[in-house]
Amino acid sequence: MKHLFLSDVHLGAFTDQNNDRLENELIDLVRFSIEEKIQLHILGDLFDYWMEFGNEVPKIGRRLLHQLYDYNHSFRPATYITGNHDNWTQGYFEKLGFDVLTDYKSLNINSLKVFLHHGDGLRDKKFGLERPFYHRILRHPLFTRMYQLIYGAESGIDLMRQFSNYSRNNPNQDPGRLNDWSQQFLKKSDYDYVICGHDHLPRVETFSFGTYINLGTFFKEKTVALYTNKRIELVKWNAEDRRFDNLNYLHTEI
Repeated sequence: MKHLFLSDVHLGAFTDQNNDRLENELIDLVRFSIEEKIQLHILGDLFDYWMEFGNEVPKIGRRLLHQLYDYNHSFRPATYITGNHDNWTQGYFEKLGFDVLTDYKSLNINSLKVFLHHGDGLRDKKFGLERPFYHRILRHPLFTRMYQLIYGAESGIDLMRQFSNYSRNNPNQDPGRLNDWSQQFLKKSDYDYVICGHDHLPRVETFSFGTYINLGTFFKEKTVALYTNKRIELVKWNAEDRRFDNLNYLHTEI
């Protein structure tokens, strides 16, 4: 079975026209995955802002979520690892049938062992990749409860949208942090691959002891990772022709 990994769609961040185009491209990719029996793994920031207020959720991506619901129930549950833009979840995605994780996932594909995470950091200090302080605050359940006590659903979601817009436009685009961490993690562990996103810079780093893939952004490059033929490669989704194109120029060996 093939596996597909994507992150950093940031749906809801753009003009209505661009959001519709992006949503349509992703819906078609989900449909393609059902047709081709491809296992989906979403590694964070599917939406640019997401906070649940009881039954109230942001009014974005409704058609996409409906298509993903169909995927989860007609094929198998998609992985959903929450990122720093869509981590305020209280059970909505589980109701849609996702396999939801808030930190990381260890995946075994045939003989390959793969470590999946969003990329902003990991909760357990043993991994040595601590989240920035304000990410830890925003992900804390106490912050979520206090925030929702102070703000109603409409104003609270709108404020989160404004904050998400600021943080997306000011990302930490230093690839060194994740490059160095992935290299050391792969060297010390028995994993074959580390896959994440977050810093919006698509790339592949190949070491003698494993491979690190950063997915970049789906909203800009349309880059995703695809497992097939016993290997995982960074490719580009060609929405017009409904195929994956190779990106060999992003591959480096160390």
